[in-house]
Amino acid sequence: MPDDLTSENPFVRYRERLDVYLAARRRGWSDADFVALVERLDQAVAGVEGHGFVRTPLVPGAAVVAAAGLDCKLVLKDDTDNVGGSHKSRHLFGLALHQAIDDAGTGPLAIASCGNAARSAGVVAAALGRELQVFVPDWADVDVIDRLNELGAHINVCERRADELGDPAFLRYREAVADGAVPFTVQGTEAPAVIDGGRTLGWELAEELAAAQGATAAIDSLYIQVGGGALATAVSMAMFDAADCGWLAKPPRILAVQPANAHPLARAWHRLVDPDGGVDPVAIMTEARAHPDRYMTPWEDPPESLATGILDDVTYDWLGVVEAMARTGGHPVLASESDIAHAHALIAEHTSIIASPTGTAGLAGLLADPPEAGERAAVLITGRT
Repeated sequence: MPDDLTSENPFVRYRERLDVYLAARRRGWSDADFVALVERLDQAVAGVEGHGFVRTPLVPGAAVVAAAGLDCKLVLKDDTDNVGGSHKSRHLFGLALHQAIDDAGTGPLAIASCGNAARSAGVVAAALGRELQVFVPDWADVDVIDRLNELGAHINVCERRADELGDPAFLRYREAVADGAVPFTVQGTEAPAVIDGGRTLGWELAEELAAAQGATAAIDSLYIQVGGGALATAVSMAMFDAADCGWLAKPPRILAVQPANAHPLARAWHRLVDPDGGVDPVAIMTEARAHPDRYMTPWEDPPESLATGILDDVTYDWLGVVEAMARTGGHPVLASESDIAHAHALIAEHTSIIASPTGTAGLAGLLADPPEAGERAAVLITGRT
């Protein structure tokens, strides 16, 4: 499928790969109509944030791996200067495009989040001129709360109740949706269209690797931090697509990184995959889809970690991540708190990237489970301090 590689806006650059573009064309929109919609909404975002969406860079990671004492090749995909400071804005801008084309409901937008997703939702909702209800845990970051107040969002602080399992903010969000609020969240299980815009990050990574390495571009392993799972699902889909179109020689191994203190995805994987029976992607996905509640269950204890942005009690979009790991020979990686702190320090000391411990958690996974000597690895750095 052709791309418009003259545009720096990823939603224009890769538009013909986007589900929302295909939906618009089926409804009779012209290509120019769709581009005009993207540019109008992007200008509105820039009016709130100071800039709109642009491609973000690859950063060499040689100094990082040398400081860590590792013998591998590393590139960092730095998305911290994106709208809202993280990849979450890609998901939500894509969702906003879908809602504009589908003429979604007029009720308040609603999201459950503890950090960057809420901040991104606040920016995009303000650009749209829509009311936003944000449901946050009682330990949410003060800076995020301050920014949400600046953006005019309505903040609902949600305390954990003794008689229920799962994220209290997500449960209260669900109640709001039942009362007529419109999902504006980054869980693909709640709003499947959020996966669409997230794929732009993966396409950028693949295109940039192809430009740097030539026709045989390849990375052996891609480390992706996982909370709710939408990022890993979206980027993995883009990796398969990039291999199909020739940007990459093959999809990389997908390594899904979670804190050792709270890892519902890793637990589900180990319940599902027989370590002595090999990995049959078809059999694994057939079983997972048939009995999802048998494998993915809420984390029982209040999760705690330096990487607060990936402390989801449930990995909502877990099926897409499991499929990607199974198809590529990947697996979950548990990062200790010392790994998470070390990764954050390495990025701060050996790059110019300003990121949060959540944003550098993919690197923590690389420290916990390093590539083989000489292998090529990529890490997503997404989540500004």
